[in-house]
Amino acid sequence: MPIATPEVYAQMLDAAKSKSFAYPAINVSSSQTLNAALKGFADAGSDGIIQVSTGGAEYLSGPSVKDMVTGSVAFAAYAAEVAKNYPVNIALHTDHCPKDKLDGFVRPLLDISAERVARGEAPLFQSHMWDGSAVPLEENLQIAEELLAKCAAANIILEIEVGVVGGEEDGVANEINDQLYTTPEDAIATIKALGAGDRGRYMTALTFGNVHGVYKPGNVKLRPEILKSAQEAAASELGLGADARPFDLVFHGGSGSTAQEISDAVDFGVVKMNVDTDTQYAFTRPVAAHMFANYDGVLKVDGEVGNKKTYDPRAWGKAAEAGMAARVVEACENLRSAGTSLAG
Repeated sequence: MPIATPEVYAQMLDAAKSKSFAYPAINVSSSQTLNAALKGFADAGSDGIIQVSTGGAEYLSGPSVKDMVTGSVAFAAYAAEVAKNYPVNIALHTDHCPKDKLDGFVRPLLDISAERVARGEAPLFQSHMWDGSAVPLEENLQIAEELLAKCAAANIILEIEVGVVGGEEDGVANEINDQLYTTPEDAIATIKALGAGDRGRYMTALTFGNVHGVYKPGNVKLRPEILKSAQEAAASELGLGADARPFDLVFHGGSGSTAQEISDAVDFGVVKMNVDTDTQYAFTRPVAAHMFANYDGVLKVDGEVGNKKTYDPRAWGKAAEAGMAARVVEACENLRSAGTSLAG
């Protein structure tokens, strides 16, 4: 199907919230990982979100070019073409963008989308993330307010982060400490600054102990109940019932989370969960297996010619894509989005 329109994307998020499931948001950095993500969503019968980080966008532009905008535009164009062949809805998103990269990443992409919308076309991306976790909350929300207005004008959803995700991703590193837990006061400040959808729709990555990177289950101390407290605080501020869920929540740093932690987070309003570390491994592991099993074919051992069929990038690439697609299916099942596609 074509890439989701802003209206379809809104319907996707509404369905996730009302039916208590979440969409995996799969990070990609190449046509192969994009194709794997698309196949995974289709195999699961799930709509989904595919996203690029600043580093992924640079890589997509070419290792010697390293231009985030070029890589993002190329990714969106390729995705728009190949996604037509899959029977699910796919939204395109840009991942973590810190303050020092806004002018070289999100703001230019917003300008491109504004020009497209002015011509009667769809925006290039359906949502963008502003990562203000490294700046004070007041500054974070001031920048978010500016970006939200631009996003709303281009029919784009903004994602923000309120709190700090520990660990490291794309060169942004944060300590693992008590700052990893968003407070009810933070939630209220967000509502006061950005509204509740009346000034433009936004998703909120509240932090409840999330950590980027690779961790075994139990090593990351998640407290999903913080999400419930934040929803209650926001609901009270808006004069809504205690069981309301005003925020469209995002779950970052989910590698190593237990099934119960994921389930609780979804119950408290998570509609999007970023998946990167696990799918990276799922893509690379079959490649390693192929190389070990066919070492005398992929290498010209002792002056031999090797075996073209084994070192052809398509040979190990197909295995890599299949491994990653299977992990995307697993993510859909864990987040309950499998079989929920609005495409039928």
